[in-house]
Amino acid sequence: MNKLFIIFGLLFLDNTAYSQTAADYFNKGLQKGSQQDHKGAIADFTKAIELKPTYSLAYCNRGVCKFALEDYKGAIIDYNKAIELNPYDGLTYCNRGVSKGELEDHRGALADYNKAITINPKNALSFCNRGVSKGALKDHRGAIADYNKAIELDPNDALIYSNRGVSKNALGDYIGALTDYNKALQITSNYADAYCNRGVTLGELKDYLGAIADETKAIELNPSFAEAFYNRGLYKLLNKEKNSGCSDLHKAEELHYPNSHEAIQQFCQ
Repeated sequence: MNKLFIIFGLLFLDNTAYSQTAADYFNKGLQKGSQQDHKGAIADFTKAIELKPTYSLAYCNRGVCKFALEDYKGAIIDYNKAIELNPYDGLTYCNRGVSKGELEDHRGALADYNKAITINPKNALSFCNRGVSKGALKDHRGAIADYNKAIELDPNDALIYSNRGVSKNALGDYIGALTDYNKALQITSNYADAYCNRGVTLGELKDYLGAIADETKAIELNPSFAEAFYNRGLYKLLNKEKNSGCSDLHKAEELHYPNSHEAIQQFCQ
């Protein structure tokens, strides 16, 4: 019922060192990317690359836009080229690690985060993302160590606390997990993922009313939050609210959340 929420190191990096024409297309790509016009940005970055084939940042940022369009393999190809041209950019390794993680290549992602940390050991993002990969590999103690380091470097990032809470929950440290989710919500009060995750931990503590309230808040903040509908449905069933719980499970299925159909078959017939 739970998952890790990742903060991606997908940053647009400006550059003025290349020829003006290539830089013009590059900057147009940055602007379009910031406006979520990822297809338009890809076209501009491609034009910049045609004019300057060694433009590593154009490859990197084109990879960012491909990632945003869920073309993870295409993103990795662009990151590979960017790294070939500039093997000392830790951000590109971090970005490639995120794409590998989306493709379930968590060990490959770990290798990229390790490289990113070697290049820049002060980047909290790389430690946070490495923690996510460790968590995906069930190394929750290792994940917590990485989140601790990320928090040391950036103590005001709500997502890192929420991620650490996920790993604490997985280890059965429910009070520690609640403390982390509360801190995340203190930093960012409208953080739907933290409400969803805290709801899971409250459910583990059999506080079903509290869990339902948190999942409801997550849904208010993100009305298409499939996992929150799924979680709330299960907690309502546990709280003997069958009709409402099954309604939530059907909504989760409508939003394509895994295991929803099986839960409906088991509990709602």
